[in-house]
Amino acid sequence: MCKVLDIPRSTYYKFLDKTPSKRAIENQKYESEILAIYKKSSERYGAPKIHNILTNQGFNISIKRVQRLMKKLNIASVVVKQFRPYSSKSEIVERKNILRRDFRTKTINEKWVGDITYIHTIKNGWCYLASVMDLHTRKIVGYSFAKTMDTNLIITALRNAYETQRPNGSLIFHSDLGAQYTSEAFIEQLKRYNITASYSGKGCPYDNACIESFHSILKKEEVNRVIYYDFAAARLALFKYIEGWYNRQRIHGSIGYLTPQAKEDLAKASNL
Repeated sequence: MCKVLDIPRSTYYKFLDKTPSKRAIENQKYESEILAIYKKSSERYGAPKIHNILTNQGFNISIKRVQRLMKKLNIASVVVKQFRPYSSKSEIVERKNILRRDFRTKTINEKWVGDITYIHTIKNGWCYLASVMDLHTRKIVGYSFAKTMDTNLIITALRNAYETQRPNGSLIFHSDLGAQYTSEAFIEQLKRYNITASYSGKGCPYDNACIESFHSILKKEEVNRVIYYDFAAARLALFKYIEGWYNRQRIHGSIGYLTPQAKEDLAKASNL
């Protein structure tokens, strides 16, 4: 056969005895671990989070290697473009911005941020989610989902946050200048809870970047990947995502690759 193919016998036998290199064997193991983490996250995690989990599990692997192997496996963090149905054209009156993009905190229940986003359903059309986030933990401490975008929507979200967290110190609540957040009813609710109101500047989404980021993640990882038949189906999916995934399983680079719930537990333990 070697004569027919015109190749040296040494080359032929070297080919027969060829075994995978140590690096190739390592890559096979890493690929299996990467796929398992990726699937467990419902295809939501990208290279940084997968790399963090692998290193926490004791694997000595660089993030560049994780990126290369993910490219080889043809997998990536889900990216689905967010859609805004319309923008408000109502007149906006400037309010005091106490937060001033200072998202730093020392413990829980110092600074909360809130916002509203749109969720589409086939049967009920546009529905609305109001969320409240604690900046210390990035946890969604309260939310409300409804078929109408009125003041009751955000009051309910605030009430849920307050009853869950029971803040007992100085607390700031920051939002945009939407009509719901600047309404008399909402401002009165803040006063009853002894919460100080703070507002983004006109046309300044970066003033409320953290909650804007959460809603963007929500759309990318959950909402824009599926079609909800009705309000009830969307409400159940949002509950599973926020309470089952985001707060308790999804790790965040901004809080040291902890979950929001783990970050809150640490804060409560340090306050004892």
